[in-house]
Amino acid sequence: MLFISGMTVSQWRREVLRTNFWLVPSMEVLAAVALFAATLEVDRAVYHGVLTLPAWVEAGSADTAREILLAVAAAIMTVIGINFSVTIVTLTLASTQFGPRMLRNFIRDRGTQLTLGTFVATCVYCVLVLLAIGPAEHGVFVPHFSVNIVFLLVLIDLAVLIYFLHHIAIQIQLPFVIASIARDLTRYLGVRKPDIRMATPDDPDDSEEIAALVDTIKSSGAMIRTPKGGYLQAIRYDMLIRAASAADAVVYMPYRPGNFLVEDSELAAVWPPEAADRITRRLKRAQVTGPVRNLAQDPAFGVDQLVEIAIRALSPAVNDTYTALTCVDWLGNTLCKLARVWTPAPAYYDRTGAIRVICDQVTYENLVQRSFDKIRQASSAMPALLMRQLEAIKAIMEQTTDPDQARVLMDEATMIQRANLESVREEFDRVAVERRFDAVASIYARLSDSVAVAI
Repeated sequence: MLFISGMTVSQWRREVLRTNFWLVPSMEVLAAVALFAATLEVDRAVYHGVLTLPAWVEAGSADTAREILLAVAAAIMTVIGINFSVTIVTLTLASTQFGPRMLRNFIRDRGTQLTLGTFVATCVYCVLVLLAIGPAEHGVFVPHFSVNIVFLLVLIDLAVLIYFLHHIAIQIQLPFVIASIARDLTRYLGVRKPDIRMATPDDPDDSEEIAALVDTIKSSGAMIRTPKGGYLQAIRYDMLIRAASAADAVVYMPYRPGNFLVEDSELAAVWPPEAADRITRRLKRAQVTGPVRNLAQDPAFGVDQLVEIAIRALSPAVNDTYTALTCVDWLGNTLCKLARVWTPAPAYYDRTGAIRVICDQVTYENLVQRSFDKIRQASSAMPALLMRQLEAIKAIMEQTTDPDQARVLMDEATMIQRANLESVREEFDRVAVERRFDAVASIYARLSDSVAVAI
């Protein structure tokens, strides 16, 4: 069967472009410049008698227009300063309360970016109109229509300011932050297909061939070193496949997006060794390394963010059980979706069906362990958290048809039950946790029986 990788780093580029405070404001400033060019043409047509505007558009003398524009520009600059201060305070609170890795969610928020951009664009428009006032062939040129557009922009700015205050008040609430992280991960898995090839039931069983190739590459292949340290953010599998196919080689990457790479350590291995130089040049362009992780090809990052919030909530300094419960709820919802779609393939093929790239990927088992292990360890002797985790596992298992996934979930439930028996002192609480464990075990037994019957 032929598999061709159409993977790109388009998601990574979109993520980088969205996670900044300059792109949207820059686009709005360009829009303001274009608006000024259009309104200036109207004013010039009126000045030369080509068009006639209603009397109420008249903005007064040149001095009056200048005063209006200066007052509006100064007021908008003040609002921009306040807006910037509120944003910085929000980012500071987010870093302290949610963890520094949560800042990404606030920086990439479209509401904040649009608010900053709208105020900056209005200020730029006012300055441009102010510069347009001056002497002309028929006396002083006053762009009355453009000045009236400033009044419209001020009304828009007031509406945006009210929206921004409401938006920030909602945005900083923990349940909203947790839900937004879960939505980003769901969007990554659903609407935006991951740039990772997913295995299908029709795939051939090539595990033995892959294992043999990995052994050969490790024993006699050439090593490619990491050009710089940082987190592996994205891999262009399509570029690697083309390079390996052209060199009739196989590339093995023991790291996946989300792993930290140490500079000058092993990044990949190539067999035969003669192809190493050619693959090295392509690999420098085919992988992206940076100081932070992102969701481009790393669903574990979204899971880790939710777990981090839960662990912080369970710390003695915070002691916020309900926030941890909310995180467990969303983790359960996320794993239900992952169970249906997350089956990453370890190998990528060229057009002839030959294996060209072998790479490590985060497995469903690893995602389940990331979701429950640290929270279980932090919630020892906390029956409420133990029960909620078992309820989440039950909900996931009810939507699971894969026996391997069910086994992973059952292993996690067993560890939670063991923590219950070892740490919960009150018998009533132990029994309550055990009832939920029995419900998970019952579903697992039914699923195992149905698989046995099918075999």
